[in-house]
Amino acid sequence: MSNAGQTKESGAAKSSKSTCLEPCPIERGMRILGGKWKASILWHLKDEPVRFNDLCRQLGGASKKMVDQRLKEMEEIGLVRRNVLSTRPIAVSYEITEFGRSALCVLEELKEWTEKYGV
Repeated sequence: MSNAGQTKESGAAKSSKSTCLEPCPIERGMRILGGKWKASILWHLKDEPVRFNDLCRQLGGASKKMVDQRLKEMEEIGLVRRNVLSTRPIAVSYEITEFGRSALCVLEELKEWTEKYGV
């Protein structure tokens, strides 16, 4: 029988840890990088700034509304920076910030993990 199935009477049960009153570091990180399209957006911005419409095309299945929403969230957090290229017609590009760039190593590890295990 595994430890998970043993009872406290046997003396081999795992001790439970106290409940966290705050989100753990994994949860905090997932709140920043999680959510549909955020990681993909960062990945597409890793080499150079990308214009909004080009980014939408690169993301394929994401609607412009969804990309716009995610970019606003990411700009608020400080992962990306919005640059207005022209006002008539409006043209903007987005670039990754140093904070956003610091997450790329996590995304690279995730990419390698999914490739290794075929998920």
